[in-house]
Amino acid sequence: MLVEQFIAYVQAEKRFSPLTVEAYRRDMEQFVAFLKSDFETDDLTQVKTTTVKSYIVKMKEEGLANRSINRKISTLRTFYKYCLRENLIEKSPMTGIKALKQPKNLVKFVTETDINKVSFGEGEDFATCRDRLLFELLYQTGMRQAELRGLKDDDVDKMGMQIKIHGKRNKDRFVPLSSQMIKLINQYQALRDATFETRADRLLLNDKGEATTPSFIYNKVHHMLDGVTSLKQKSPHVLRHTFATHLLDEGASLVAIQKLLGHQDLSTTQIYAHNTIEQLKKIHKQAHPKGD
Repeated sequence: MLVEQFIAYVQAEKRFSPLTVEAYRRDMEQFVAFLKSDFETDDLTQVKTTTVKSYIVKMKEEGLANRSINRKISTLRTFYKYCLRENLIEKSPMTGIKALKQPKNLVKFVTETDINKVSFGEGEDFATCRDRLLFELLYQTGMRQAELRGLKDDDVDKMGMQIKIHGKRNKDRFVPLSSQMIKLINQYQALRDATFETRADRLLLNDKGEATTPSFIYNKVHHMLDGVTSLKQKSPHVLRHTFATHLLDEGASLVAIQKLLGHQDLSTTQIYAHNTIEQLKKIHKQAHPKGD
């Protein structure tokens, strides 16, 4: 019952995405299962710090990655903050529990040279124009694939040359559009409206005039990147990383990129700064006479 109350809280008040809510539910169910198997209890309000430490040790022994463990720690931290708020406990068992160290993985992105190699075909039909717009919106605005799928015609402010993106936690942000992008949108909308008598109320549609799905967007991006980059990951999120990295390389500030991406915390955006520093190190090593 307590877990369900917590899930309702993060869903209604925190306004977490459905995927995040499900992840929280799984994390809590796994923790309760651990309590039952190792401590023969399911009373979450009686958990001690030592209990949480035992849980972390067990996850490590089972070979769970530090990143996954840290997510579960974060879930428990949020849960016990909720318990404190509801006066269910006097002290959080998460006090003194720190996240495990994680290796710093460089963000994967497509080089500007490779981006310019992407081909959309020579046709002027609806599907070709749609595929180009799909790709360019992801690369030129840095929006997430879920945000792309939710776009409606009214979100495009052609006079103001900007687009409204409905992001996480129901927060809207505005990203500038180039004149070429406005031209491409106009071309696409004319073809779309001539192709379908009735259609879904979305800017981007699939070949049947219906709203696009995550797999539809992924497959389109994967196909377009497949011939131009050796990256193993060829997803819409790679284009989001590419957008941010290219902006930073051209001198954009982290704060500006944070606003364009819709990050709540600047620390999330700082991964791109680390990426750029590593690129500079690589260039220095290759180009400087004493780089080695």
